[in-house]
Amino acid sequence: MHGATMPFMTQHLYILTGASRGMGLSMARQLLDAGHTVLCISRTEQPALAQHARQAGATLLQWRHDLADSAPLGERLESWLREQDRSGWRSVTLINNAGVIARIGPLSEADGTDLTRALRVGLEAPMLLTAAFLRATEGWPAERKVLNISSGLGRRAMASQAAYCAAKAGMDHFTRCVALEEAQKADGAKVCSLAPGVIDTDMQVQLRSADAATFPDRDSFARLKSGGQLTSPDEAACRVLAYLARPDFGAQPVADVRD
Repeated sequence: MHGATMPFMTQHLYILTGASRGMGLSMARQLLDAGHTVLCISRTEQPALAQHARQAGATLLQWRHDLADSAPLGERLESWLREQDRSGWRSVTLINNAGVIARIGPLSEADGTDLTRALRVGLEAPMLLTAAFLRATEGWPAERKVLNISSGLGRRAMASQAAYCAAKAGMDHFTRCVALEEAQKADGAKVCSLAPGVIDTDMQVQLRSADAATFPDRDSFARLKSGGQLTSPDEAACRVLAYLARPDFGAQPVADVRD
């Protein structure tokens, strides 16, 4: 379903990036199953997700956009939110889930274009979308939340992963800053940068398949898989959404789903 406005089939609105695969796709499905309205932003549309929404009787919008070019997306999101009936929602939530890893290897061997893309998708886009979301929903009576999907690698350095680690560390710290800002407001948004645990996704395949000569931690990722320690995307999505629904969401601006 496309368009500037939409019928209010539910009272909860979710905006989700990176919803075309992995945990993002699982979160989108579970939110639709619960009857919520979901706006998904990804590089590709998912026809199967549209069918899922129809079967669930829920409202789905899918925007195709490359988050490496997020400035116009932020403007579009802000404009779209301002067109909505703010009184029609009990809650409105932004989930910054999209992320990519640059080519695995030392920073000294990094490709500039690849590096730029990883930082734009992983850090610049969440900051621009969060800014747009907070501006557009300022004064809404709805409960407002921002959930940033972080990683343990934002809190633990790893060789050959400088771009991804830096993006997630930046996500954690900008979330801390926004939490301080929103706490000064009477009805500020609740924000949290949440590490979702280790999930069995395409990103894990990339890490396990890397050249051991340039990625010293490759074998540790292979052991996670062989040892059955990876969480399925569906299970991870369930845990993340359960954390989002907790009454104390936002009390800790940087958290781990296993806390």
